[in-house]
Formats: sequence, C-alpha cells, structure tokens
Amino acid sequence: MQTPKDVVSWMGAIQAQDYAMAKWAVGIRFSGSTDKQVEEAFNKGEILRTHVMRPTWHFVAPENIRWMLALSADRIKASARSRDRDLEITEELYSQVNRIIRQSLEGNKFLTREAVGQALKDAGIVVDTSRMIHFMMRAEVEGVVCSGALQGKSHTYALLDERVPPAKPLHKEEALAKLAQLYFTSHCPATLQDFVWWSGLLQTEAKKGLESVKSGFVAEEMNGQTYWIADTFKNAPSNADTSIHLLPAFDEYIISYRDRKAVLPLDNHSKAISSNGIFRPTIVANGQVVGLWKKSNAKNESVSLALFESSDVLAKNEINKAIDTFSAFLAKMTVY
Repeated sequence: MQTPKDVVSWMGAIQAQDYAMAKWAVGIRFSGSTDKQVEEAFNKGEILRTHVMRPTWHFVAPENIRWMLALSADRIKASARSRDRDLEITEELYSQVNRIIRQSLEGNKFLTREAVGQALKDAGIVVDTSRMIHFMMRAEVEGVVCSGALQGKSHTYALLDERVPPAKPLHKEEALAKLAQLYFTSHCPATLQDFVWWSGLLQTEAKKGLESVKSGFVAEEMNGQTYWIADTFKNAPSNADTSIHLLPAFDEYIISYRDRKAVLPLDNHSKAISSNGIFRPTIVANGQVVGLWKKSNAKNESVSLALFESSDVLAKNEINKAIDTFSAFLAKMTVY
C-alpha cells in the first residue's frame, strides 16, 4: 500500500471520530507517510469521513461509501427514532432539512456544521446542538452529504453527489458479501462475532455475508471459537513479531474485534479502554498491548510512554524506531 486511499480501500473502513488520530491510523499502515499527505488525500476527497456501520465516524473510500451507507441506513435511522421523537423531528422535517442542505451546498460548496445550521435557521427551522447532530447524521446516512475539505481546522460538509461519481447500486446480498470480504481479508484472523460487532450488521446478515465468501478463507478453531483467515495469509511465516508500534486511539487493531483478549489481557483492559468506551493510544510490542503513549508538549521529546508493568522492558532501538516513525509522520525531529 502506497497511498492513504490504498489503506482505506484495503481496510474497508477505519474508525475516525478522533480525526488527528485517525490520520495516524492511516499513516502507520504505509511507509513514508506524513500527516500532510493524509490530510491532502482527505481534502481532495480521495478518502471520505462519514457516519456509517455501528454508527460512528469512519474513513471510507469513495467507491465504497454508497453501498456501505445503503447497508447501514435503515438500522441507523431506526436507532435514532426514540430520540427523534424527543426532539420533535419527523420524517417530513428530515425531508425539508435535506432539501435545504442540498440547496445550500449546490455548486461544490463546502460548509461547516455552523454554516449549515445558519442556513436552516434562515429557512425557519428550529436548530440546537442535539437537532443538528440528528439532522447531519440523517443527511449522511441518506447519502445527501459527506465530508468536504477542511476550512482551516474546521470540518465541512459537501454534497455526496458532487464529491463521488455515481455508481451502480449493489443488491443487498452483493453488499454483504463485499463487506465480509473486505473485513475478513484485512482484519483476519477474526470471528463471525467480531464481524457483527465491527459492521453493526444483524447476526443473520453477517453470517450470510461470510457464507458467500468463506471459500476464500480457512477456518481454524482456537479457544473454542472459529477464526477465519484469508487463503493468502494461511502460509504466512509464524515468526514472532518483535517490532513495536505506537497505535492511535480507536485503532482498528483493537477496536474492530468484539473479543480483544488475544492482544489485550483483561487485567489491562480498563487501562486501555475507559468505562465509557474511549480507546486510548496504545504501545504494542510483539503483538501485545503493553502500555499507553501520548504526544508530549516537551521540546525534547515527541511522545511520553507509560508501560502497564515495570517488568515490560522494551528494546531501546525498537521503541526509538517507533517514535521516529511517528515523529516523521508529524514532520518533527526526534531528540532522545
């Protein structure tokens, strides 16, 4: 993989609610990456950010966004109905709001959430923070809007139809198979339950997707669970991975699995994942989560490290290499 688009296309989707960390989630997966390179790809629309699947913000590739939204839309809309009633949002109001949003963005315009909110106010729509969250998420899942280019540090919206070329819709069975193929190829070894969690699909839907593609995968029983591994990886070397990685918050290596015990022992679970579901930036050594890291404000260091156990001694050259990689991504010079 050589570009941000290559990475996002390969992964299927990358969780992106923390935009700065999501850029690193892309960058860590191809060599020579920089923050600027990933942001340029985002601004050009080579990778897009929208609410899809579970749902939360994800980076997705333009060629995948329409069918992924089609798989997710009904379930996301159903999950919001109770709160819609509390906010006095009806289907008729959603349709009216979407028309106003389309009119406001036509002509390849990029508008911030605040600017879209002002357009709605000007049209007589009652707007507050909660309503805007629902208005914009509905516009996203119905394929009205997607991410636009940044304006300074502010995110914007654009019309999906002006950002992404039209594509032939996929039948639901095709979309389920394609999502399963993407997930199990890029995230294997993984279980059906992992796929259910990552995709937000119903168990029956996820199983149907896996059944459609399982001939290209090998099933292995481990600890009472069936893991699926892509044929292309079944003969991969089993040598221990001695490298160290500084993974971003909400990284796919951890968040995209329901069962994370293989890389994150239960004793350390609450250290890496807060009780309200915040996935912290982690240090991974030999495939195991061994500590946390964060960007440092000190002039002489890029990051600060906190190991879970004092006995976890990391090879200095490997940890320095990991720090160098992150520093290069940020275009900073590392001082040890």
